Amino acid sequence: MKRYGHGLVLGKFYPPHAGHHHLVRTARERCERLTVLVCASSVESVPLADRVAWMREVHPDALVVGAVDDVPVDLHDPDVWDAHMKIFRAAVPEPVDAVFTSESYGEELGRRFGAASVLVDPERRTHPVSGTAVRADPAGCWDHLAAPVRAALTRRVVVLGAESTGTTTMARALADHYRRRGGVWARTRWVPEYGRAYSELKLAELRAERPGADWSDVAFHSADFPVIALRQAELEEEAARDGSPVLFCDTDAFATTIWHERYMGTSSPGTGEIAARGRQHLWLLTDHRGVAFEDDGLRDGEHLRPWMTARFLTQLAHTGRRTVVLTGPHEERLATAVAAVDALLAEGWHLTDPLPERR
Repeated sequence: MKRYGHGLVLGKFYPPHAGHHHLVRTARERCERLTVLVCASSVESVPLADRVAWMREVHPDALVVGAVDDVPVDLHDPDVWDAHMKIFRAAVPEPVDAVFTSESYGEELGRRFGAASVLVDPERRTHPVSGTAVRADPAGCWDHLAAPVRAALTRRVVVLGAESTGTTTMARALADHYRRRGGVWARTRWVPEYGRAYSELKLAELRAERPGADWSDVAFHSADFPVIALRQAELEEEAARDGSPVLFCDTDAFATTIWHERYMGTSSPGTGEIAARGRQHLWLLTDHRGVAFEDDGLRDGEHLRPWMTARFLTQLAHTGRRTVVLTGPHEERLATAVAAVDALLAEGWHLTDPLPERR
């Protein structure tokens, strides 16, 4: 098979899918080095920087560069072609030996680069998917998406509440409910509360020094909470890369800001900064009323539950987070939660169309 020196793959990658990755890998196998040019227009929903980062992660052996291209699309207008080529050449100034595409414009693109045109799977038989299909139905195309794209598109639902109000029970129940729907939903995951694991570790460390110590002897410090929030966010991100289109989280970095207030009596700017970087979409608040307090050895705040519920409500509203309060017995709470999640999923992803092609 003929090998080329410098190959080029060009596209919107809006968003990148298995067909794009097949094209890039095919080109890389046939070239000494490969440049992938990601072109994005200002009307598109997914930022250029995100697409470049995703392609770099999936294809670390290629040079991935990006360019903003707001020139209209018209494959029959030489002046439009010239305008596009000005952008392409500015992004890829080095000589190109071969252009790899799956599109009909590949021949003209190769000619304008003074390069060979290599057509790869134009009928999409290897990976029957397109960017248009992904934008229209990300869930239906989920198996064609790489981990970083899935993480970006996953609808993240947080279950939060005061001590012993059933957040873990609800997160597990929701994950089980959506797994039973089968198909891509069978991979639905939930993320445990890292703060609990952290608390267990602190108690174990204290008991190693003082065998008779109990939970009341454990001391928290302000510096503990950014550590908890950051690890919670990391676990969430890991799960989103490997799950279904919806992810359930037993608390999040935002909730950790309230826990800081509960233990330390003040706000935590560091924890708040981590929470501000979150990508969650819906918060389900478990009301303390009607839920018996269970002391499992790591709880001591029954008297604080009304304050915490109110504080969660206040801050959720203040920060503009989409919130549903879960009340009543478990079955009623689960039904309310499922209805809220289904409504979120039914809204879709609102990925705007790229610039239309002139006919």
